[in-house]
Amino acid sequence: MTNKKNNNNCQASHPNHEEQIKSLNRVSGQIDGIKKMIQNRRYCIDIITQTRAIQSAIHAIELKILKTHLTACIKEAFIQQDKVTTETKIEELLTLFKKLDK
Repeated sequence: MTNKKNNNNCQASHPNHEEQIKSLNRVSGQIDGIKKMIQNRRYCIDIITQTRAIQSAIHAIELKILKTHLTACIKEAFIQQDKVTTETKIEELLTLFKKLDK
């Protein structure tokens, strides 16, 4: 899902995140495993341990995508020295960090 109005600098050379598909597929498999654990009435702590592993994996994926965003989209905005775009990118990051803090 891309937000067309906010990816000002990345439209021409938007980074490819396909390398995250493998990790996302792994998470999907973990979710399927948790469903089976619940259906098999497995011990609560075992289920919670697996949900924490999924959260950790998702967090790692987020960090990789954020790193790519910083080293591509944000860096490009600063290199172009377009004040409006740069400030937009900073605001996007601040909004993102506020969401992550909840």
